[in-house]
Amino acid sequence: MLPETQRIKNMTCPEGPIDLVIDTDAYNEIDDQYAIAYAMAASEKLRLKALYAAPFTNDLSSGPKDGMEKSYHEILKLLSLAGREGAYPVFRGSARYLEDERTPVISDAAEDLIRRAEGYSPEKPLYVAAIGAITNIASALILKPSIADRIVLVWLGGNAPFWPDNFEFNCMQDVAAARVVTGSGVPLVLLPCHGTVSAFTTTGPELEYWLRGKSVLCDYLVDHTVEAAERYAKGTPWSRCLWDVTSVGWLLNDDGRLMRDRLVPAPVPEYDHRYSFDDSRPLCRMVYHVERDALFDDLVKHITRLGN
Repeated sequence: MLPETQRIKNMTCPEGPIDLVIDTDAYNEIDDQYAIAYAMAASEKLRLKALYAAPFTNDLSSGPKDGMEKSYHEILKLLSLAGREGAYPVFRGSARYLEDERTPVISDAAEDLIRRAEGYSPEKPLYVAAIGAITNIASALILKPSIADRIVLVWLGGNAPFWPDNFEFNCMQDVAAARVVTGSGVPLVLLPCHGTVSAFTTTGPELEYWLRGKSVLCDYLVDHTVEAAERYAKGTPWSRCLWDVTSVGWLLNDDGRLMRDRLVPAPVPEYDHRYSFDDSRPLCRMVYHVERDALFDDLVKHITRLGN
């Protein structure tokens, strides 16, 4: 197990170029596409090595396997729009959620993460940005617990501790996986959704002004976002949260310019969709504030470079 001093160091915003993989339910919502584009464009610091398709279940999928498969193809589509087709390996993830906290779901994504992580070290870890149900990562940690010392996990999941419940999409789909990850000792950065990341919103007019016409990819992002909003808010004012962007933003948070965080004992996701707390748990780093305008400005500056 990592010495606590090394764990805390690894949970600090990294300096210099780092290697990154992204675990994403890309077909679920438009925010995944922004996050992936952001990571691809931020190549001055982020060296994207692979993308994993995560499972999800809602009105866009018939179940976790279908959600994962649709996400896999959405990743490929996004890479093509960005002019990066074939630039990064893309792996299918879990076809179901964890049945319990001991039994992994074998997938190409989990196996690739294990193989890849074994080439890193506590002093030079692999960064994992997870922006969906955490099944793939939890499965890899169950299969090979030692990789917890060789990765840093940045997960957008759960709500802020003061929120009335923890019924958040990424966490509530696979609570067993969330419990595995938060109890594994892996250096963990948590980005809570409601109460924190929910501040990172945009609107149709803002997207039209800053992104429209910049590239085929940017037009796709604008169109897809507006289409999604029109499905639930047609004829009324709306804003759209780009939740997943913040996970990539944290990796670019040099000097705290994009968000603020603090060390806290890792919360315990319970099966009743609430947190419990234990001060003896390993520390994690939890974001508590997002500099909305600074992050949106950085996002726009990066993604408008792609696909031209």
